[in-house]
Amino acid sequence: MKEYLLEMDPLDPNLGSGEMTLVNIILALVMFGVALGIKVQTFKDVFRNPRSVIVGIVAQWLLLPAITFCVAMALNEVITPMIALGMLLVASCPGGNISNFMSSYAKGNIELSVSMTAITTAFAPLITPINFYLWGTLYADCISLGSDIPTLVIPFGDMFEQIMLLLGLPILFGIAFAHYFPNATKRLIKPSQILSILLFFGMVIISFSKVVSSLEGGLTVAISIILTFFIVVLHNIFALGTGYFTARACRLPLRDRRSITIEVGIQNSGLGLVLLFNERIFDPAIWDENGGMVFITALWGVWHIISGLTVASLFRRKEI
Repeated sequence: MKEYLLEMDPLDPNLGSGEMTLVNIILALVMFGVALGIKVQTFKDVFRNPRSVIVGIVAQWLLLPAITFCVAMALNEVITPMIALGMLLVASCPGGNISNFMSSYAKGNIELSVSMTAITTAFAPLITPINFYLWGTLYADCISLGSDIPTLVIPFGDMFEQIMLLLGLPILFGIAFAHYFPNATKRLIKPSQILSILLFFGMVIISFSKVVSSLEGGLTVAISIILTFFIVVLHNIFALGTGYFTARACRLPLRDRRSITIEVGIQNSGLGLVLLFNERIFDPAIWDENGGMVFITALWGVWHIISGLTVASLFRRKEI
């Protein structure tokens, strides 16, 4: 299995300047659409009883990366270091931008979902690089393959700047637009939710097609994709399970369990791809064979939408 996964590491999936600009614009538009549903009153209502928010944030920021690390270590004999680091990067990203729509569809606590997305996104410039560096370094030390893994030098300034431009500013503009133009916002929210899903799919397709085009060899490519897909599915099951069982163990209301399950299981893998394609963050001189990271992050972007909608549909069938 590992020999097939190793075939992906040398690929060169970097986007051209035009493609990279398009992906950045798409991500910014998606986050602007998400921000239209964020209101100051939403935060006030949720933080009057902050227990569910705290449980969700702990599951998102602490438990998910820790469990991902344990899964990577358990699969160490069959996966490559780049696949493991890709899993850790995804787990370090904030909640996905379409989780709010899925939480609403699942009849969960939409205010809790929006609050978790907003908090994890707002603090992503700090939490994402810290979590990736912490768990990535620990993984490299534990498997004793430091010489085979690029030094995890994370340029915090560059990463902070990029995440603020891609997430922070669009969210601020979205919140401001919703505040000053409430009538226009009411007309835009539903179309923006649909457009967000379509745009996110478009961004993932652009990135994924670039990854696939970098691979060579028919059967080898097919086997590599299938194996990586199963790893993504397994990782996503653990992510969804982390959210659900943490909320259940804390005896949160059913609606809150649904939202936390979806929030922790739906990661902003689009941000992960943008970071991986950014040469200021993942310097090609160091990260010259990180194709496995790109590949697993791109597949996550496709699969978690399918799994999230499936889980939301199952939740929706059961009345509260």
